[in-house]
Amino acid sequence: MTKVMYQTVSLLDQPMILAASDQGLCFVGTPGAGVDELADFQLTADLVQQETPILTQAATELREYLAGNRHHFDVPLAPVTGTALQRQVWHALSQLNYGETISYSTLADRVEHPTAVRAVATAVAKNPLMIVVPCHRILRKDGSIGQFRGGVSLKRQLLTLESR
Repeated sequence: MTKVMYQTVSLLDQPMILAASDQGLCFVGTPGAGVDELADFQLTADLVQQETPILTQAATELREYLAGNRHHFDVPLAPVTGTALQRQVWHALSQLNYGETISYSTLADRVEHPTAVRAVATAVAKNPLMIVVPCHRILRKDGSIGQFRGGVSLKRQLLTLESR
């Protein structure tokens, strides 16, 4: 297992966990969730609390994004572990433009699994790089917000920020 460094940063007026390996950012936590959330993403082995240049860059870029001054992230990302479908979905999410929203069914079409909308939605929910890999840009087919690991209120806030 690769060593994972993490730090707690204050974003959105709440503590958030950011985690990285030597290869890049591997996790953006839910505001207020704490370090225990890393276990949900199997990132607890060799876990060390430590500030690193990657984590500093990620925190800076997230602050710039949340201030409306950044439209894409340049921080290096670590290779993510997941099923083939999850990796396809996360890659497709990373291809969405700032302010672009699509439905779960459109996303399923884009990853060439049009009948697997629920599996695609589950992959979206398991995205370890919330905000940086923009899972908040996925809406229900009827245009309603849908679920979000960070909460519906945060999803609305992010979509509002990007619609300006």
